[in-house]
Amino acid sequence: LVCCLLAAVTICVCPCGFLQLCSASSTKALWFLCVTESKSRERRRHRWLRRERMRVWYSLLVPVIGSFSRAHSFSLSSRSSLWRCGAARGPRQGCGFLNMSSGDGDGMSAIVDTIVGGGRIGSLLADVSGPSAVMVGRSDAIPGNVSGPIFVCTRNDALESVFDRTPESRRCDLVFLQNGYLDDFFSQKGLEGSSHALVYFAVAKKGDAPIDGKTAVNPEGLTAVTGKWAGRFKQLLDKAGLACNVLDADAFRAAYFEKLIWICAYMLVGAKNGGVTVGEVQEKYTKEVTDLVNELAKAVSEKEGVTFNPGMVERLAAYTMSVAHFPTAVKELPWRNGFFQQLSETAAKEGRGDPCPLHSEWLEGVLKK
Repeated sequence: LVCCLLAAVTICVCPCGFLQLCSASSTKALWFLCVTESKSRERRRHRWLRRERMRVWYSLLVPVIGSFSRAHSFSLSSRSSLWRCGAARGPRQGCGFLNMSSGDGDGMSAIVDTIVGGGRIGSLLADVSGPSAVMVGRSDAIPGNVSGPIFVCTRNDALESVFDRTPESRRCDLVFLQNGYLDDFFSQKGLEGSSHALVYFAVAKKGDAPIDGKTAVNPEGLTAVTGKWAGRFKQLLDKAGLACNVLDADAFRAAYFEKLIWICAYMLVGAKNGGVTVGEVQEKYTKEVTDLVNELAKAVSEKEGVTFNPGMVERLAAYTMSVAHFPTAVKELPWRNGFFQQLSETAAKEGRGDPCPLHSEWLEGVLKK
């Protein structure tokens, strides 16, 4: 309204001045439009350049991520999604895509840690996982409507029950923390390639701070994990201040048999000599346990084709002294010393020499007691 009044006064008082004003205003308006259009074109150009840069980076990164994923049990699709399982499986197995860019804007699906067993190790994992963790008792059903690892923190004799209570769609999420020889169980249940951890830390009693099995020989620690949920297990141990090494399948298999040899050798020598601690086995019966470790390692290499890293005797001796207070006993025979007992029995049936003569003699004597 004010502008209209001013224009009317200007026309009445000085028509020529009004024309000059209009001319100047038109020039300024034209200049403004040109500048605005130029800036708009520049913004469009920058957006196009950003899109092109993203397209080029994406085309370069996808092959790299693809090769990385094959080594770490997940894969990236062309639509930015992660496989939830190490091997591509159908939707009935619950191993479809974990979408990183869902249409509802929720982003990546939440990972929920399910922990079976509330003992010392299970409680530790629950504490570092946080309030979202789902604790499952030995007789409880395992939930099938969440995504994430299922950490099995039970004794070996409970594995059959855990497997039966796990929905078929979630069996690829099982993470086994048991000691001993699990190959037969895995093959019977179709669980080859499952996530598996070797625990080299100790919790004296429920709620106590864990003691890491780091040694002067292995300051990086000996705890190891492999499989689909290896990264998540390492994250939890990092929170607990514990070392953990993520290994590929071949490296893990050697570490797996090395842990089996440690349990079988030190427990048998300790039980043979009155149930002394593992520290006493190392200090008082060094030759016996060293001879047995070497014997069992040779038998495993011949049977399984496993090549152990040099210095196994020294590694196991150093670890033993970090947990010197552990008691010894021959137990869970089918899962532990039973593996070597079976090697000896098979060799006898085939008319071959005993691959584990010391083990056979000492185990027979302990079992007769």
